Amino acid sequence: MTALFLTIISTVLVSLLSLSGAVLMFFLKRKLQMYLLQVVALAAGTLMGSAFLHLIPESTETLSVRSVNIILLSAFITFFLLEKILQWHHHHEYDQESHTIGYISLAGDLIHNFIDGLIIYASFYTSTALGITTAFAVILHEIPQEIGDFGVLLHSGFSKSKALISNLLVSLTSIAGGLIGYLWLEGSSALTPYITAFAAGGFIYTAASDLLPEIRHGTKQNRSWITFLIFLAGVMLMLFTE
Repeated sequence: MTALFLTIISTVLVSLLSLSGAVLMFFLKRKLQMYLLQVVALAAGTLMGSAFLHLIPESTETLSVRSVNIILLSAFITFFLLEKILQWHHHHEYDQESHTIGYISLAGDLIHNFIDGLIIYASFYTSTALGITTAFAVILHEIPQEIGDFGVLLHSGFSKSKALISNLLVSLTSIAGGLIGYLWLEGSSALTPYITAFAAGGFIYTAASDLLPEIRHGTKQNRSWITFLIFLAGVMLMLFTE
């Protein structure tokens, strides 16, 4: 029950902070662009650190290294496939109806947030410390992601108020993911190491495929070391968090 309580608090916090990112985009778009890459760098570092320093070691305490590697690879392929499907629909619908792009973005965000909630519960179920570090990594990643999603909704023709409400409703699915995780893992705790290993694969994919390329292409040469140090700070934060 403690794991469920902490998960609900964490997922509510994730939802509120995700909404705050959209609200900031609403009021402070120009200023926000100045610091967004730094937030992305910190998020990438915490996701990488959480995966390699917490989730994978936790999984290998129960599963063999080979099993964990297979799950990591499966997660990587799953997230890659999901992203490709959403991108295909995005380009397919682009010339037909701009609003459709927004709904596709919301659908992808809904799935992503649901998985986040499931991962957070599995982490708290394993240990409070692992739950806290995982929730922190998710929160840091969600802020820049929700800012980007808000921009996509506006670009696809949503009004600002409709985009904000849509973002809030979709972010609440992380709470549903946490509750499903509770119902699922209470019946079979043996699934926990599989979920944490899958979460690690998802974290690595998100950081390596989405966040780090954005940092590499979006950072000016004279500021590249700053973003690298912020990325490193995210990794070190996970290193010294037990």
